[in-house]
Amino acid sequence: QVQLVESGGGLVQSGGSLRLSCVASSSIVSIYEMGWYRQAPGSQRELVATITGGTTTKYADSVKGRFTISRDNAKNTVYLQMNSLTPEDTAVYYCKARQTVISRPYWGQGTQVTVSS
Repeated sequence: QVQLVESGGGLVQSGGSLRLSCVASSSIVSIYEMGWYRQAPGSQRELVATITGGTTTKYADSVKGRFTISRDNAKNTVYLQMNSLTPEDTAVYYCKARQTVISRPYWGQGTQVTVSS
């Protein structure tokens, strides 16, 4: 079982930046996929970015060119660097991990990101 703890959320003005961190309770070297998802009030949880196999990244169209996902295996941590934030990025951001392609996902508890206009 993998426990995930997110941090780094907060209140930022439009155009600002934040970096989210997700620390795993065990080594992430062999974890197949890690990612960030978000859920705004009244909306479904949606994919933001994933990193698979350590190097393959995927982004939602709405964040391409603004957000960057990365992982530091030595620190068991995945990051989400968010730049040029807009109020539409306001949501609770969740970290997700899958140990293999067919494994059930593990989720963190979420961290709130609020972007003011």
